[in-house]
Amino acid sequence: MAKDQDPSAVALAYHERTKHHLKGFAAGPETLDWDSPPSPFRRFAGAPLAQLPLSADGVRVRWSDLFSGEPQVSAAFDRSSLGALLEVSFAITAWKSDGPDRWAVRGNPSSGNLHPTEVYLVTRGVSGVGDGLHHYAADEHALEQRASGSPFPLAADGPQILVGFSSIHWREAWKYGERAFRYCQLDVGHAIAALRYAAATLGWTARVLHEVSTARAADALGLNRAADFAGAELEDAECLVELARAELPRRPSPKPAWSIGTVWTGRASRIDAHPMYHWPVIEQVARATAAERKPETIAARSVASLTDLGSSPGAPSSATTLLRQRRSAQRFDRTQAQTRPSFFRMLAALLRSDSAPADAWGVPLSLQPVVFVHRVEGIEPGSYALLRSRSDTGSTQSLFPGLDQKTKPAGCPDSIPLVRLVARDFSAALRQVCCGQELARACTFGVAFLADLGTALQHDPANYRRLHQEAGLLGQILYLEAEAEGLRGTGIGCFFDELCLELLEISEQQLRPLYHFVVGVPLIDPRLKTEPPYPMRQPATLETSR
Repeated sequence: MAKDQDPSAVALAYHERTKHHLKGFAAGPETLDWDSPPSPFRRFAGAPLAQLPLSADGVRVRWSDLFSGEPQVSAAFDRSSLGALLEVSFAITAWKSDGPDRWAVRGNPSSGNLHPTEVYLVTRGVSGVGDGLHHYAADEHALEQRASGSPFPLAADGPQILVGFSSIHWREAWKYGERAFRYCQLDVGHAIAALRYAAATLGWTARVLHEVSTARAADALGLNRAADFAGAELEDAECLVELARAELPRRPSPKPAWSIGTVWTGRASRIDAHPMYHWPVIEQVARATAAERKPETIAARSVASLTDLGSSPGAPSSATTLLRQRRSAQRFDRTQAQTRPSFFRMLAALLRSDSAPADAWGVPLSLQPVVFVHRVEGIEPGSYALLRSRSDTGSTQSLFPGLDQKTKPAGCPDSIPLVRLVARDFSAALRQVCCGQELARACTFGVAFLADLGTALQHDPANYRRLHQEAGLLGQILYLEAEAEGLRGTGIGCFFDELCLELLEISEQQLRPLYHFVVGVPLIDPRLKTEPPYPMRQPATLETSR
């Protein structure tokens, strides 16, 4: 990016450049070496390694407890709790195999199961964990200590934990080319939500530190140490998230800074020894959208009470069990419909702003969900707008000419502002929009997350990242709520941008689609074998119950 280029213009140009069209896809690799994909696990050679306990089985918290709003006794900041936190968020949750092919499944989803997101912890005063910076090694469920000492002001009282995220763009670009930056940002949103859910099981809060710049985050995570990444793919800093025990008062936002005498260890492993392509536009948009200041805050929209929908009958009693069983759907049963109560519960979860995971986001949610109903009992097939609040029809009416606030689906609670746009069967059309993927036709319903991208970028080019991350966060909600209902979901990042808008009769100057998500009744492939995540290790004991 040239110095005189406007960063917002660069971000918008990138988005336009990386659209998929019916006549051609965004620029990507012409061939893939499936025998040598990028390694899904980065390691730091020479960094001290400390295994974490597999202690999540001892966290005796129900899924419904995470949203009850009742005061909860939180677990201590110690090694066992960190083991449980990471086990249900970013650890391997199973190994899958099909003939000679074998791959890991993790708690946090990822586009193509490529996992560009790396996880770091900055700790001080955590029992059983040394002060400093740690990289999470998911392949061993262990921490690699990258730096020793405390980066926090000594005046701060009590243990402190920050979780940092970075992206290795090449992991996605290897398969998806120039569009990969979008997928990396969606994955960060999923990671934020996965962390928040995991923290809630321990009675902890989590808050994205939007006020920390990208450069400051890179410094805190040691990503600007060129010698440590010599010969290896660089990592792009994304954000820092502060963890806290819910019953303790919130203190000022931490601003970690390493002293000159800090001891650093470890050199980054190379994840792809023979890359076949290079996509400079990804580096350009990454620089253009780096965060430099805290995003502007706007008045949060109120949402009516969402407590009148009953509980999810399919949810397991253990929250940690549900978090670890999350999978991306591979096929849906087109003969099965979804019940109306489960559908409304899932939409209600998208509106929650005062509980996990949306309460970690720190700024009001701004994406506009459009719901495509295919097969939900008692609800007419069609497209529906899920308004952020029932008083939002002024701005939404101009976006959706067919909007009629009086046209709510049968049995829809007053607390869910869902209004019909067009009554028709969209299943074949949604399949075409989603690059011909059968999941989009066979699902019970799908959601398109739309953004006012032009306005957002005028305020701050970093909003390009934030809006995609918000979409990933909302997608994670649907992943977990689908599991709770005995269903399954999957995110779809491959779609024809303009075709989606044509389907909704929306001008691209108003809204642009950032993400699609589909939910349905899963069909399980009996040929796939499942193995435990860490077969050579035994679960540890952690008693945390509420």
